Amino acid sequence: MTTGSYTLDTVIPAPRKIVYGIFADRERYGEFLPIHTRLQVAGSTERQGIGAVHFLGRGPIGVKERITDLVADERIDYELLTKGLPVDRHFGTILFSDHPNGTRVAYTMDSTPSLPMPRPLLVLGLRLAISTLVSGARRQAVRAAKASV
Repeated sequence: MTTGSYTLDTVIPAPRKIVYGIFADRERYGEFLPIHTRLQVAGSTERQGIGAVHFLGRGPIGVKERITDLVADERIDYELLTKGLPVDRHFGTILFSDHPNGTRVAYTMDSTPSLPMPRPLLVLGLRLAISTLVSGARRQAVRAAKASV
């Protein structure tokens, strides 16, 4: 079975605390993405922490994802839980570190489709998903950084 992985490594011109906060607050993704989000199960120690399950989509169509690891201001790991998607498994990792121009974000998605799919097509889909999310988060982070000055 084909597997695909894609990593976007970029710098967002805002402090790490702001950038991490935007990615970690999945309930607010609808402010910068064309989707609705809602928390379905709270995390074990904090609302959107490890074990939290979020629905991301429009109306009844979307995906559920669970936070599997979380290190404040450093790392977010998640996995998709939704059955019936054209993927058998899908994991994401977002790493945050300081950079002279703001915050370095390394966002990786790994996916195994449930249907035969050429690897380049799978990687293209992952790249589109990451790029859309990071672009929206970048706009939010820049606005938040300007507002905090």
